[in-house]
Amino acid sequence: MLTLCFALASFVTSPSAANEPFGAERSWEIQRVGAPTIAPDGSFAICAVTRYDVALDKGLADLWLWPTNGGEARKLTTHSASESSPLISPDGASVAFVAQRDDDKAPQLYVLPLSGGEARRVTNVPTGVAQPMWFPDGTKLAFLSRVWADLAKFEDQGLRLKEREEAKCKAQVWDAAPVTAWDTFVDDRQLHLYSVASAGGEPTAITLGTGLELSRRAVPLEGPLYDIAPNGREVAFAADSDSALNFTNMDLYTLALDSKSAKNITPANRAGDGIVGYSPDGKWLAYARQSIVGFYGDTRKLVLVERASGAERAVAADWDRSVDGLVWAPDSKRLYGAIDDAGTVRAYEFGIEGQPRAITQESSFGSLAIADNGTLVALRQTFVEPPTLVKLYAANGAATKLSKVNDELLAKSDLGTFESVTYPGAKGEPIQMWVNYPPGFDKSKKYPLFVLIHGGPHNGITNGMSFRWNAQVFGSWGLVTGWPNFHGSSGFGQAFADSINPQQDELPYEDVIRATKWFQEKPWIDTDRMAAGGGSYGGYLSTILLGRPHPFRALVAHAAVYNWYTQMGSDGSSELRRFGGFWTDEQKRVIEKGSPHFGAANFATPTLVLHGQKDQRVPVNHGLELYHALIQRGVPTRFVYFPDENHWVLKAQNSLLWYREVKRWLDEHALTPKGASAGGVGD
Repeated sequence: MLTLCFALASFVTSPSAANEPFGAERSWEIQRVGAPTIAPDGSFAICAVTRYDVALDKGLADLWLWPTNGGEARKLTTHSASESSPLISPDGASVAFVAQRDDDKAPQLYVLPLSGGEARRVTNVPTGVAQPMWFPDGTKLAFLSRVWADLAKFEDQGLRLKEREEAKCKAQVWDAAPVTAWDTFVDDRQLHLYSVASAGGEPTAITLGTGLELSRRAVPLEGPLYDIAPNGREVAFAADSDSALNFTNMDLYTLALDSKSAKNITPANRAGDGIVGYSPDGKWLAYARQSIVGFYGDTRKLVLVERASGAERAVAADWDRSVDGLVWAPDSKRLYGAIDDAGTVRAYEFGIEGQPRAITQESSFGSLAIADNGTLVALRQTFVEPPTLVKLYAANGAATKLSKVNDELLAKSDLGTFESVTYPGAKGEPIQMWVNYPPGFDKSKKYPLFVLIHGGPHNGITNGMSFRWNAQVFGSWGLVTGWPNFHGSSGFGQAFADSINPQQDELPYEDVIRATKWFQEKPWIDTDRMAAGGGSYGGYLSTILLGRPHPFRALVAHAAVYNWYTQMGSDGSSELRRFGGFWTDEQKRVIEKGSPHFGAANFATPTLVLHGQKDQRVPVNHGLELYHALIQRGVPTRFVYFPDENHWVLKAQNSLLWYREVKRWLDEHALTPKGASAGGVGD
């Protein structure tokens, strides 16, 4: 069992001579445990577990089964293709999953009997399947697929795909939005819901023909987009109810399976509405409601719709956190959720009457799944524990570890310690920050500092093991890292999240400077060896630092928003802006103060620039603009370009290079004694 440090270490921790550093290579040896599905009787859970072959630059996911009352885990699949999205059948006898095996041209739906035997393919859909869900009686499964709405048969879908692939002209034409989403150019297909018999056969379209489509921006297909009523005769889904090209209004719809007339149950709300799901007794349909149009960080409130009357009410309407990851309890009197709460993702219980109750405290818990008998499983993680399957006891928050796939590797790894601290930030308001200490931390010595700036900006950093910007990897280099949840971060309430809008540079900049001051006052920080960096909004704020007074010797800017004008080419920029377009006088003032490129005359700090070609959230021109500005200014810089990566670096070998380049940059420009740094423009 790992001991976690939540108070400032007053002792010296000595790394074992037999242990190995948790470097970048070690992070890719960690097996990644995916979201669980649990048997109806609660006796076992199944997860996809991904392991990586770095030499082949490839991950392979297999399905594993864990008894929830102890016992040996069992590997269910060994195919050379990966399996994902496992879902145990209502009778507990089989598991459905998505895979692209053998001659499959796209991901298909498979069903594996748990008593033994081979998995059988249920679909042969040329456009692929995603987000499978069992119908309650187990005779059918639902799934999503992106299809051309004018073609009723999947055979015709396949022919059009083939025609597009073989065409010499690859040009595309848009008269709608969005054009891009994350790393994808969104073509003229629509996302629709289908059903198919569990024994196989021709799928039946559910939402096609309603005049609606599921979100075009759902790339990748990760968050839940639909649910099936307990009687199996109705579905609920989220769809855009506004036909305007420059505005999206995601509303919640219900649709009887024998009808093509969907009912909008949230027509009065112009802000976003998201699916949660039907209560097991069929009385309620729950959804998450936002109130501020154009603000993705707006608090999501839990709302219950009484299906018989249509009446709705908010649960804990005054609670100042966003609901997420919700699952209904079998008694339909409560829900459980994974809530971003002050730097930790905590499991909460939501009675349909009364106030939410925190179940867990220190570790983060997510991907909750609940059985018909109330057995609850989840993934637990911290900065030093990768996602781990646990059985969670709702009464007291106790957790029993089930998956042990990484135990041996972690036992021979030198891990650091961490703690949560609070310091006075902008306006004197308290700012929570995670501090990670390297293995063998000795407070009588001095250590270099790397201040990490999270993205978003409305996405707080929580107590968990990120495989990008991994604090343990930085700790293996001997660095102390600080990760402040500056103004604008999620998990600290609505006012805190919205405090930075529309001028997103001011308060977070001051919070980062004050975080660094907190470290500078510690005797164990070497104030001559400090650096800062981040990705996305974190890259933006790093570039804000570049043009303003700061104490850092080097900066790292990954996927940084450099120019708010050219950010109009990003994937979300067709939408009307909450505070008006860039051409308005008010926004001109905001941009001239808050766009990093206006600070270029002050650029003087060596800055590493990294960017991926496939990034449509922050297109690659930002990295090039920043790099060119640094060259023009004569500032030491280097550009690291990933032609096959998007907003994140996801491939193993690219990730290892990313860490090598970041370490090389810090070694050259921040960690050497002052005056000894070598290199120049483009070195």
